[in-house]
Amino acid sequence: MTDFFYLASQSPRRREILDKLHAPYRLLNLIEGPGRDADFEETQIPGEMPVDYVKRISTTKADAAWKHLSDNQLQAAPILTADTTVCINDTILGKPNDAQEARLMLEILSGKEHQVLTAINMKNGHNVQQRLSKTTVSMRQITTNEIEAYIKTDEPFGKAGSYGIQGIASIFISHIAGTYSGVVGLPIYETSELMKHFGFSLL
Repeated sequence: MTDFFYLASQSPRRREILDKLHAPYRLLNLIEGPGRDADFEETQIPGEMPVDYVKRISTTKADAAWKHLSDNQLQAAPILTADTTVCINDTILGKPNDAQEARLMLEILSGKEHQVLTAINMKNGHNVQQRLSKTTVSMRQITTNEIEAYIKTDEPFGKAGSYGIQGIASIFISHIAGTYSGVVGLPIYETSELMKHFGFSLL
């Protein structure tokens, strides 16, 4: 049993959460596809439901990360992966490619409830465990001027649903039912349960 696990994620928000918990992790950088050098890709299967999608992608990342360890002859240790998606009426809102996509997503979310799903996996060889966090987020009505000003901050880019609850967009959120850390991208309770299962303790 190792005294550390790998975090296979490029998300600075997930690293910040683990740092605050003083979790014993090492970073493992995977390359998202498509492309010949990619370790994995996040393309949605036509007709795939959001829960199935987020669970599949987290599992795909875990499998890719384990292969990465073997291919690069790195020390074997448990691997933590996560995937977060925003959905409304079973429609997934991914990361915007440009300002127009960000604008459209924010207009869709404005004044409505939506769900944020985060699936996390911990894998050590054939031992794989998964947990799912579901949070309902209520967003107030956002004006056109607010949307344009928010897009200019560049905060929407690289974030599912075109917003980051831990940033400026928090002024748009009127209520959440679930876990804040799950919306940020790494649900603390579920993560701690996985760590405990694999022999790691935060206390």
